[in-house]
Amino acid sequence: MKDEKIIFEAPGKKIYRDGDKLVKLFDKGYSKADILNEALNQARVEETDLNIPKIQAVSVVDGCWSITMDYIEGTTLEQLMNDNPEKLDEYLNMFVDIQLSVHSKRVPLLNMLIEKMNRKISAADLDATTRYDLHTRLNGMKRHVKLCHGDFNPSNIIITADGTPFIIDWAHATQGNAAADVARTYLLFYLQGKEEVAEKYLKLFCKKADTAIQYVQKWIPIVAASRLVKAPEDEKAFLMRWIDVVEYE
Repeated sequence: MKDEKIIFEAPGKKIYRDGDKLVKLFDKGYSKADILNEALNQARVEETDLNIPKIQAVSVVDGCWSITMDYIEGTTLEQLMNDNPEKLDEYLNMFVDIQLSVHSKRVPLLNMLIEKMNRKISAADLDATTRYDLHTRLNGMKRHVKLCHGDFNPSNIIITADGTPFIIDWAHATQGNAAADVARTYLLFYLQGKEEVAEKYLKLFCKKADTAIQYVQKWIPIVAASRLVKAPEDEKAFLMRWIDVVEYE
């Protein structure tokens, strides 16, 4: 691997291009279970007709695990939004339509979202009363089995030269209630300081999906608590403000 091939770095991993392949290389000590689960999630979603990169190999070299998949040539939807602000409405429409197509799929072997959320709430640094309220709210939500991406944001959509959208990064995929997936996307826009985009996105999604905005909002404290577990310090105060909403409802 040469430095010039690296196209993205994040804590614990590097992503680089190798011809028509993309290699996600994990640091030594990175959870093997998480790596294998990520590859398995993506392989299971491949069985739908969604446009996603195909897994080619999972391997280990010198103690470092890697996932090799198709390299998708194109531009992220996030970059297109940043470069063409006058087309924001057009791109948001595309974004929501892609998310709706994800939610229309069923992948019955994926983990259940509600079970993952319950584990995350239990592990969150919250007092027992708040955890109880969040568990109660979560367990009172409708049980669905829709495909949920878990980190659906414009940086995870690649638009190829012919306009075909590909969805990447399936590490957090589950099956469950799509409103939880929407609540997470809404929070991700807020975390990026894009409050106006977040509100516009939520209204647009709910209109297209014929879903009440209030229903998605009920998921926001739950999703914020689940993100709190591995959140960087600069996010925690923001997430706590959303979690505290549960106390006043």
